[in-house]
Amino acid sequence: MKKTALALLVCLLSAGVYAQNQGQNQQGQSAQGANALDAAMKESLKKDKEKSDKAITEEKTAAKANTWLDRAKTYQNIAAQAPEMDPNAAMVAYDSYKKVVELDKDKKGGPGRLAKEADEALKGQSMYATLMNAGAAKYQAKEFGEAVKLMRMAGDIMPKDTTAALFTGIAAQQNQDNTLAKEAFERYAANGGKDPSVYYSLATLYRNDKETDKAMAALDKGLVALPGNKDLQAEKVNIMLSSGQTEQAIASMKELVAKDPNNVQNLLNLGILYDNAAGKLSEQIRKAEGESRKGGDVQKKLADDKATLDVYTSEIARLSAALKKQPKNAAELRRQLTDVQNKQKELKASVAQAETEAKQAAATPASGGAGQLADLKKQFEEQRSQAKEYYDKVLAIEPNNYDANFNLGVFYFNEAVELKKTVDQMSMADYQKNGKQIDGQVCGKFKQAEPYFLKAKAVKEEADLTENLNTLQNVLKQYEQNKIVCVESK
Repeated sequence: MKKTALALLVCLLSAGVYAQNQGQNQQGQSAQGANALDAAMKESLKKDKEKSDKAITEEKTAAKANTWLDRAKTYQNIAAQAPEMDPNAAMVAYDSYKKVVELDKDKKGGPGRLAKEADEALKGQSMYATLMNAGAAKYQAKEFGEAVKLMRMAGDIMPKDTTAALFTGIAAQQNQDNTLAKEAFERYAANGGKDPSVYYSLATLYRNDKETDKAMAALDKGLVALPGNKDLQAEKVNIMLSSGQTEQAIASMKELVAKDPNNVQNLLNLGILYDNAAGKLSEQIRKAEGESRKGGDVQKKLADDKATLDVYTSEIARLSAALKKQPKNAAELRRQLTDVQNKQKELKASVAQAETEAKQAAATPASGGAGQLADLKKQFEEQRSQAKEYYDKVLAIEPNNYDANFNLGVFYFNEAVELKKTVDQMSMADYQKNGKQIDGQVCGKFKQAEPYFLKAKAVKEEADLTENLNTLQNVLKQYEQNKIVCVESK
């Protein structure tokens, strides 16, 4: 966006330079002649400037409208032909025209002839160009606040113009005035501008200010002006995702795929959306399983504590009876009895706490929701299946697509890791019975990942890919050393 803006602003400046050079070339072909003419023109402007500067300091001439009209024209010429003579010439010209309007009144108090001329100049193409070029010069000098002021004034002269709105917005961004930038870009959109980067920038400004609805509206305006623009549509999807609207993002991307079923980027993006959705479900599943295990642990602790409490109760009864039968050992028996009673007291508090935790766990949907957990796992498998389907579609069209190959490699690698957890949780007896068979399936899943990583590496090498591939190949070597036969499945 910034690069485009700079290039366009330079074009604005060069247009004035071109007109000036063209006039010089018509006067003579030699550089010497052109320079002489330029020097003469500047000397004339300098004298006009000095005359005007003096006139406004004298009480008699300063009160005359024609003094200010001459000054406006002089400074407008300076702004166009010799801006280095006064970098603020455009504003001086503008303010001088305003002064003419203020001073020149007819007998009825209405605008006089000079005031009408000045007012026409203030609303004309020439003043618009003067302000825009001055604004461009300020922008290049990195005086962004002044650039915004001048370009905004140019926009007020021609409120339906898109150029002034565009550059006002760009300069406002550079000046870190995002409120004004949004206002300018909105005007650009309202005036029918068709630069997609403006709509993207406007959406980004809203998005950064957490105004998600306005960001989406900005992109919708862009899609009205530029129907089917892929970048704007993709940004809509990004905003949906960042705001948690995964289902809407998938639906929107599916519409794009339906319109252009061979668009590799759209297919890839849809696969990634499903992959991300599966990742979120995986987190929910882990949390639900953790809550379930926590509930089981609480119940087990409660049962163990109650059993121990029964032991303490029995021991207190035994020591109390012994105390009556063995008065000679009373001191030692009392000490033991006190010790057990203290332990019983502590354990009763622990049991009460465990009972509270057990009730809380039972009241938590995730802990008692075996059905909910099963539903989450079903959704997870569906999302992963959809992700794989779209990655496969990408590779059917573009076999060397790096992202699709990399993501499918990760897909099978993660499947293997999940299956490996089943093996790790087996008892020795279970492993001796079924472990090696499942280990072969785990190895097979790891093996399925390898060709996708290798194909991705043939396209380009990246750190994540290299690390994943090295890890995978080390794992496969361990299976080979343990003489486990890899069983690949679809």
